[in-house]
Amino acid sequence: MADRIAPRDDLAMMDGYHSPQVSVDVRLNTNESPLPPPQAFLDAVSAAAATTDWHRYPDRRAAALRARLAALHGVEPDQVFVANGSNEVLQTVSLTYGGPGRSVALFEPTYAMHSQIARVTGATVAEGFRGADLALDLDDVRRVIDGSRPAITYLCSPNNPTGMVESAETVAEVLDLVEGTGGLLVVDEAYGQFAPWSALELVSEDRSLVVTRTYSKTWSMAAARLGYLIGPSWVVAELEKVVLPYHLDALKQAAGTIALDFVDDMERRVSILTEERGRVDAALRELPLEVWPSAANFILFRPHGADAGDVWQALVDRSVLVRNCSGWPGLSGCLRVTIGTTDEDDRFLTALREVLS
Repeated sequence: MADRIAPRDDLAMMDGYHSPQVSVDVRLNTNESPLPPPQAFLDAVSAAAATTDWHRYPDRRAAALRARLAALHGVEPDQVFVANGSNEVLQTVSLTYGGPGRSVALFEPTYAMHSQIARVTGATVAEGFRGADLALDLDDVRRVIDGSRPAITYLCSPNNPTGMVESAETVAEVLDLVEGTGGLLVVDEAYGQFAPWSALELVSEDRSLVVTRTYSKTWSMAAARLGYLIGPSWVVAELEKVVLPYHLDALKQAAGTIALDFVDDMERRVSILTEERGRVDAALRELPLEVWPSAANFILFRPHGADAGDVWQALVDRSVLVRNCSGWPGLSGCLRVTIGTTDEDDRFLTALREVLS
Protein backbone atom coordinates (compact mmCIF):
# COMPACT_ATOMS: atom_id res chain seq x y z
CA MET A 1 0.00 0.00 0.00
CA ALA A 2 1.32 3.42 -0.90
CA ASP A 3 2.15 5.85 1.89
CA ARG A 4 -0.81 8.02 2.79
CA ILE A 5 -0.45 11.73 2.38
CA ALA A 6 -0.20 13.46 5.73
CA PRO A 7 -2.01 16.68 6.67
CA ARG A 8 -0.03 19.82 7.32
CA ASP A 9 2.36 19.40 10.23
CA ASP A 10 0.63 22.15 12.20
CA LEU A 11 -2.75 20.38 11.89
CA ALA A 12 -1.70 16.78 12.51
CA MET A 13 -2.12 16.93 16.29
CA MET A 14 -5.08 19.32 16.34
CA ASP A 15 -8.44 18.18 17.65
CA GLY A 16 -11.54 19.19 15.76
CA TYR A 17 -14.47 21.05 17.29
CA HIS A 18 -16.73 18.57 19.05
CA SER A 19 -20.07 18.94 20.78
CA PRO A 20 -21.52 15.59 21.87
CA GLN A 21 -24.69 14.62 20.01
CA VAL A 22 -26.48 12.33 22.44
CA SER A 23 -30.04 11.05 22.18
CA VAL A 24 -31.83 12.58 25.17
CA ASP A 25 -35.23 14.08 26.00
CA VAL A 26 -33.78 17.46 27.03
CA ARG A 27 -30.93 18.88 24.93
CA LEU A 28 -29.43 21.99 26.54
CA ASN A 29 -25.83 21.87 25.36
CA THR A 30 -25.45 23.91 22.15
CA ASN A 31 -27.22 27.22 22.91
CA GLU A 32 -29.89 26.71 20.26
CA SER A 33 -33.22 28.44 20.58
CA PRO A 34 -35.77 26.10 22.18
CA LEU A 35 -38.52 28.02 20.38
CA PRO A 36 -39.10 27.58 16.63
CA PRO A 37 -39.72 30.49 14.28
CA PRO A 38 -43.39 31.34 13.56
CA GLN A 39 -45.46 29.29 11.14
CA ALA A 40 -45.81 32.29 8.83
CA PHE A 41 -42.03 32.28 8.40
CA LEU A 42 -42.02 28.58 7.55
CA ASP A 43 -44.82 29.08 5.04
CA ALA A 44 -42.95 31.95 3.38
CA VAL A 45 -39.75 29.92 3.14
CA SER A 46 -41.69 27.02 1.59
CA ALA A 47 -43.12 29.38 -0.99
CA ALA A 48 -39.63 30.72 -1.72
CA ALA A 49 -38.34 27.19 -2.23
CA ALA A 50 -41.10 26.54 -4.76
CA THR A 51 -40.19 29.62 -6.80
CA THR A 52 -36.39 29.34 -6.62
CA ASP A 53 -34.60 28.99 -9.94
CA TRP A 54 -32.73 25.86 -8.90
CA HIS A 55 -30.93 25.59 -12.23
CA ARG A 56 -29.34 29.02 -11.80
CA TYR A 57 -26.55 30.17 -9.50
CA PRO A 58 -27.61 32.37 -6.59
CA ASP A 59 -26.94 36.09 -6.43
CA ARG A 60 -23.22 36.11 -5.70
CA ARG A 61 -23.42 39.36 -3.71
CA ALA A 62 -26.62 38.45 -1.80
CA ALA A 63 -27.78 41.99 -2.53
CA ALA A 64 -31.33 41.70 -1.20
CA LEU A 65 -30.27 40.13 2.08
CA ARG A 66 -27.44 42.61 2.60
CA ALA A 67 -29.78 45.54 1.93
CA ARG A 68 -32.28 44.30 4.50
CA LEU A 69 -29.57 43.67 7.12
CA ALA A 70 -28.13 47.10 6.43
CA ALA A 71 -31.55 48.67 7.00
CA LEU A 72 -31.98 46.70 10.23
CA HIS A 73 -28.69 47.99 11.63
CA GLY A 74 -28.68 51.48 10.12
CA VAL A 75 -25.62 50.96 7.92
CA GLU A 76 -24.96 50.75 4.18
CA PRO A 77 -25.19 47.44 2.25
CA ASP A 78 -21.47 47.60 1.44
CA GLN A 79 -20.82 47.43 5.19
CA VAL A 80 -22.48 44.00 5.42
CA PHE A 81 -20.88 40.62 4.69
CA VAL A 82 -22.94 37.41 4.82
CA ALA A 83 -21.79 33.80 4.97
CA ASN A 84 -22.65 30.25 6.02
CA GLY A 85 -22.92 30.85 9.73
CA SER A 86 -20.79 33.25 11.72
CA ASN A 87 -18.06 30.60 11.70
CA GLU A 88 -17.58 31.09 7.95
CA VAL A 89 -17.55 34.82 8.57
CA LEU A 90 -14.74 34.34 11.10
CA GLN A 91 -12.92 31.98 8.77
CA THR A 92 -13.06 34.50 5.94
CA VAL A 93 -11.74 37.23 8.24
CA SER A 94 -8.87 34.93 9.23
CA LEU A 95 -8.10 34.01 5.61
CA THR A 96 -8.10 37.70 4.68
CA TYR A 97 -6.23 39.28 7.58
CA GLY A 98 -4.56 36.37 9.38
CA GLY A 99 -2.65 33.41 8.00
CA PRO A 100 1.03 32.39 8.09
CA GLY A 101 3.37 34.95 9.58
CA ARG A 102 0.57 36.76 11.42
CA SER A 103 -0.92 36.31 14.87
CA VAL A 104 -4.46 36.27 16.24
CA ALA A 105 -5.11 37.36 19.84
CA LEU A 106 -7.84 35.96 22.07
CA PHE A 107 -8.50 35.75 25.76
CA GLU A 108 -9.32 32.43 27.36
CA PRO A 109 -11.74 31.09 28.29
CA THR A 110 -13.69 32.07 25.19
CA TYR A 111 -15.33 30.61 22.10
CA ALA A 112 -13.24 27.62 21.01
CA MET A 113 -13.63 28.28 17.27
CA HIS A 114 -11.67 31.53 17.47
CA SER A 115 -8.42 29.66 18.12
CA GLN A 116 -9.44 26.69 15.97
CA ILE A 117 -10.08 28.82 12.88
CA ALA A 118 -6.93 30.88 13.46
CA ARG A 119 -4.77 27.76 13.57
CA VAL A 120 -6.48 26.07 10.60
CA THR A 121 -5.83 29.17 8.51
CA GLY A 122 -2.15 29.14 9.47
CA ALA A 123 -1.94 31.98 11.98
CA THR A 124 -0.12 31.94 15.31
CA VAL A 125 -2.45 32.20 18.29
CA ALA A 126 -1.45 34.75 20.94
CA GLU A 127 -3.32 33.70 24.08
CA GLY A 128 -4.25 35.99 26.90
CA PHE A 129 -6.16 34.95 29.98
CA ARG A 130 -9.09 36.37 31.88
CA GLY A 131 -8.99 36.99 35.60
CA ALA A 132 -10.01 34.58 38.35
CA ASP A 133 -13.58 35.91 38.05
CA LEU A 134 -13.42 35.20 34.27
CA ALA A 135 -13.71 38.91 33.46
CA LEU A 136 -11.45 40.42 30.82
CA ASP A 137 -8.11 41.53 32.28
CA LEU A 138 -7.10 44.74 30.48
CA ASP A 139 -3.55 44.47 31.75
CA ASP A 140 -3.24 41.10 30.04
CA VAL A 141 -4.89 42.50 26.92
CA ARG A 142 -2.18 45.17 26.78
CA ARG A 143 0.52 42.56 27.33
CA VAL A 144 -0.71 40.36 24.48
CA ILE A 145 -1.34 43.18 22.00
CA ASP A 146 1.92 45.00 22.72
CA GLY A 147 3.89 41.75 22.69
CA SER A 148 2.46 40.02 19.61
CA ARG A 149 1.03 42.93 17.59
CA PRO A 150 -1.81 40.70 16.37
CA ALA A 151 -3.40 41.21 12.99
CA ILE A 152 -6.75 40.14 14.49
CA THR A 153 -7.96 40.45 18.07
CA TYR A 154 -11.12 38.65 19.19
CA LEU A 155 -13.55 39.71 21.88
CA CYS A 156 -16.67 37.63 22.41
CA SER A 157 -19.51 39.59 24.04
CA PRO A 158 -21.53 38.09 25.61
CA ASN A 159 -18.61 35.74 26.03
CA ASN A 160 -19.16 32.06 25.32
CA PRO A 161 -19.09 30.11 27.60
CA THR A 162 -19.16 32.58 30.51
CA GLY A 163 -22.08 34.77 29.38
CA MET A 164 -20.32 37.94 30.50
CA VAL A 165 -20.62 41.20 28.52
CA GLU A 166 -17.79 43.62 27.84
CA SER A 167 -18.68 47.24 28.58
CA ALA A 168 -18.61 49.94 25.92
CA GLU A 169 -15.64 51.51 27.70
CA THR A 170 -13.72 48.21 27.67
CA VAL A 171 -14.35 47.57 23.98
CA ALA A 172 -13.34 51.14 23.12
CA GLU A 173 -10.12 50.79 25.10
CA VAL A 174 -9.26 47.48 23.43
CA LEU A 175 -10.03 49.01 20.03
CA ASP A 176 -7.57 51.84 20.72
CA LEU A 177 -4.90 49.27 21.66
CA VAL A 178 -5.59 47.19 18.54
CA GLU A 179 -5.49 50.17 16.21
CA GLY A 180 -2.28 51.33 17.87
CA THR A 181 -0.55 48.24 16.46
CA GLY A 182 -2.31 48.26 13.08
CA GLY A 183 -4.71 45.39 13.79
CA LEU A 184 -8.40 44.59 13.41
CA LEU A 185 -10.77 44.07 16.34
CA VAL A 186 -13.50 41.45 15.86
CA VAL A 187 -16.35 41.53 18.39
CA ASP A 188 -18.26 38.26 18.19
CA GLU A 189 -21.88 38.96 19.14
CA ALA A 190 -23.49 35.60 18.45
CA TYR A 191 -25.64 36.31 21.53
CA GLY A 192 -25.77 40.06 21.04
CA GLN A 193 -29.56 40.43 21.09
CA PHE A 194 -29.61 39.19 24.69
CA ALA A 195 -27.10 41.81 25.85
CA PRO A 196 -27.81 45.31 27.23
CA TRP A 197 -25.64 47.02 24.58
CA SER A 198 -23.89 46.23 21.29
CA ALA A 199 -20.50 47.10 19.83
CA LEU A 200 -22.41 47.90 16.63
CA GLU A 201 -22.61 51.37 18.16
CA LEU A 202 -18.85 51.76 17.60
CA VAL A 203 -18.70 50.58 13.97
CA SER A 204 -17.65 53.29 11.50
CA GLU A 205 -15.73 53.69 8.29
CA ASP A 206 -12.67 55.05 10.09
CA ARG A 207 -12.32 52.40 12.81
CA SER A 208 -10.76 48.94 12.51
CA LEU A 209 -13.71 47.19 14.10
CA VAL A 210 -16.15 44.57 12.84
CA VAL A 211 -19.06 42.91 14.66
CA THR A 212 -20.29 39.42 13.80
CA ARG A 213 -23.81 38.08 14.32
CA THR A 214 -25.63 34.81 13.65
CA TYR A 215 -29.13 33.72 12.75
CA SER A 216 -28.66 30.50 14.75
CA LYS A 217 -29.66 31.71 18.21
CA THR A 218 -32.24 34.47 18.48
CA TRP A 219 -33.63 33.97 14.96
CA SER A 220 -34.22 30.24 15.69
CA MET A 221 -32.44 29.29 12.46
CA ALA A 222 -29.55 27.07 13.57
CA ALA A 223 -30.40 24.60 10.79
CA ALA A 224 -29.88 27.28 8.14
CA ARG A 225 -26.24 28.10 9.00
CA LEU A 226 -26.39 31.81 8.27
CA GLY A 227 -24.32 34.61 9.79
CA TYR A 228 -23.05 38.06 8.94
CA LEU A 229 -20.62 40.84 9.75
CA ILE A 230 -21.10 44.58 10.07
CA GLY A 231 -17.98 46.68 9.54
CA PRO A 232 -16.24 49.26 7.40
CA SER A 233 -16.83 48.90 3.66
CA TRP A 234 -13.10 48.56 3.06
CA VAL A 235 -13.01 45.42 5.22
CA VAL A 236 -16.07 43.94 3.50
CA ALA A 237 -14.53 44.58 0.08
CA GLU A 238 -11.45 42.56 1.04
CA LEU A 239 -13.54 39.71 2.44
CA GLU A 240 -15.43 39.45 -0.84
CA LYS A 241 -12.15 38.83 -2.66
CA VAL A 242 -11.45 35.79 -0.48
CA VAL A 243 -14.80 34.03 -0.02
CA LEU A 244 -15.71 31.33 -2.55
CA PRO A 245 -18.01 32.41 -5.41
CA TYR A 246 -21.71 31.61 -4.96
CA HIS A 247 -21.01 30.39 -1.44
CA LEU A 248 -24.43 31.41 -0.11
CA ASP A 249 -27.24 29.41 -1.69
CA ALA A 250 -30.42 31.00 -2.97
CA LEU A 251 -32.82 29.46 -0.45
CA LYS A 252 -30.61 30.49 2.47
CA GLN A 253 -30.55 34.06 1.17
CA ALA A 254 -34.33 34.00 0.87
CA ALA A 255 -34.77 32.57 4.37
CA GLY A 256 -32.49 35.19 5.86
CA THR A 257 -34.39 37.97 4.11
CA ILE A 258 -37.80 36.58 5.09
CA ALA A 259 -36.74 36.30 8.74
CA LEU A 260 -36.29 40.07 8.84
CA ASP A 261 -40.05 40.41 8.31
CA PHE A 262 -40.45 38.86 11.76
CA VAL A 263 -38.31 41.10 13.98
CA ASP A 264 -41.10 41.44 16.54
CA ASP A 265 -41.35 37.65 16.87
CA MET A 266 -37.60 37.43 17.36
CA GLU A 267 -37.66 40.09 20.06
CA ARG A 268 -40.51 38.31 21.85
CA ARG A 269 -38.48 35.09 21.91
CA VAL A 270 -35.51 37.00 23.33
CA SER A 271 -37.74 38.48 26.03
CA ILE A 272 -39.16 35.07 26.93
CA LEU A 273 -35.73 33.48 27.17
CA THR A 274 -34.28 36.39 29.14
CA GLU A 275 -37.06 36.07 31.72
CA GLU A 276 -36.59 32.30 31.85
CA ARG A 277 -32.84 32.78 32.28
CA GLY A 278 -33.55 34.81 35.41
CA ARG A 279 -35.72 32.03 36.82
CA VAL A 280 -33.11 29.35 36.14
CA ASP A 281 -30.32 31.53 37.52
CA ALA A 282 -32.23 32.03 40.76
CA ALA A 283 -32.87 28.29 41.09
CA LEU A 284 -29.21 27.44 40.47
CA ARG A 285 -28.08 29.86 43.16
CA GLU A 286 -30.06 27.84 45.72
CA LEU A 287 -27.88 24.79 45.00
CA PRO A 288 -24.27 24.04 46.00
CA LEU A 289 -22.88 25.69 42.87
CA GLU A 290 -20.75 28.60 41.77
CA VAL A 291 -22.85 30.47 39.18
CA TRP A 292 -21.65 33.17 36.81
CA PRO A 293 -23.94 36.05 35.76
CA SER A 294 -25.03 35.73 32.14
CA ALA A 295 -26.32 38.12 29.48
CA ALA A 296 -26.75 35.31 26.94
CA ASN A 297 -29.09 32.31 26.59
CA PHE A 298 -26.95 30.03 28.75
CA ILE A 299 -25.49 29.91 32.25
CA LEU A 300 -22.07 28.68 33.37
CA PHE A 301 -21.86 26.94 36.74
CA ARG A 302 -19.45 24.84 38.80
CA PRO A 303 -20.63 22.18 41.27
CA HIS A 304 -19.09 22.36 44.74
CA GLY A 305 -17.49 19.12 45.88
CA ALA A 306 -18.55 17.12 42.84
CA ASP A 307 -16.73 16.09 39.68
CA ALA A 308 -18.12 17.90 36.64
CA GLY A 309 -17.78 14.82 34.47
CA ASP A 310 -19.72 12.72 36.97
CA VAL A 311 -22.45 15.35 37.19
CA TRP A 312 -22.63 15.58 33.40
CA GLN A 313 -23.00 11.81 33.05
CA ALA A 314 -25.58 11.61 35.83
CA LEU A 315 -27.64 14.24 34.00
CA VAL A 316 -27.33 12.28 30.74
CA ASP A 317 -28.51 9.20 32.64
CA ARG A 318 -31.61 11.25 33.45
CA SER A 319 -31.96 12.17 29.74
CA VAL A 320 -30.69 15.75 30.17
CA LEU A 321 -27.70 16.96 28.14
CA VAL A 322 -25.65 20.03 29.12
CA ARG A 323 -22.15 21.07 28.02
CA ASN A 324 -19.14 19.84 29.96
CA CYS A 325 -16.67 22.73 29.83
CA SER A 326 -14.28 21.34 32.44
CA GLY A 327 -11.56 20.68 29.88
CA TRP A 328 -11.60 24.22 28.50
CA PRO A 329 -8.91 26.71 29.56
CA GLY A 330 -9.68 28.21 32.96
CA LEU A 331 -12.95 26.29 33.41
CA SER A 332 -11.96 23.29 35.51
CA GLY A 333 -15.09 21.72 36.99
CA CYS A 334 -17.52 23.87 34.98
CA LEU A 335 -20.72 22.99 33.14
CA ARG A 336 -22.87 25.17 30.89
CA VAL A 337 -26.62 24.90 30.43
CA THR A 338 -28.61 26.43 27.59
CA ILE A 339 -31.88 28.09 28.54
CA GLY A 340 -34.70 25.93 27.22
CA THR A 341 -38.46 25.94 27.53
CA THR A 342 -39.96 26.08 31.00
CA ASP A 343 -40.65 22.34 30.90
CA GLU A 344 -37.11 21.55 29.71
CA ASP A 345 -35.57 23.74 32.38
CA ASP A 346 -37.73 22.15 35.07
CA ARG A 347 -36.53 18.71 33.93
CA PHE A 348 -32.92 19.96 34.13
CA LEU A 349 -33.33 21.53 37.56
CA THR A 350 -35.07 18.47 38.99
CA ALA A 351 -32.35 16.20 37.61
CA LEU A 352 -29.57 18.46 38.90
CA ARG A 353 -31.10 18.58 42.39
CA GLU A 354 -31.21 14.77 42.43
CA VAL A 355 -27.59 14.51 41.28
CA LEU A 356 -26.30 17.00 43.83
CA SER A 357 -28.34 15.75 46.78
